[in-house]
Amino acid sequence: MKFDRVKSLDAILATAKKKSLNRSLGAFQLTMLGIGGIIGTGIFVLTSEAAQKAGPGMMLSFILAGFICMCAAICYSELASMVPTAGSAYTYTYAVMGERLAWMVGWVLTLDV
Repeated sequence: MKFDRVKSLDAILATAKKKSLNRSLGAFQLTMLGIGGIIGTGIFVLTSEAAQKAGPGMMLSFILAGFICMCAAICYSELASMVPTAGSAYTYTYAVMGERLAWMVGWVLTLDV
């Protein structure tokens, strides 16, 4: 198996056009999906624990955490819009960092139990 071969972005786009999956979510929808997942986890699971540790500063800590999560959601939506194929971490790693690192990410995803 040869790992020194790196496909260009044009080859990835040509392969993506042959597939039947199309991108249907835009940057706004991806951002809202990320914010919804973060709000669901942060508010409904960790509120009582945060209230015991943060005290009156809990509201400030939630505002700060929300701002940081918003920045992360914007970064993820920008990354998703850069690679116009439907895929996972393997596809993004392959397009950005090459085949060698994508191969390792693929095996980590496969071995993750």
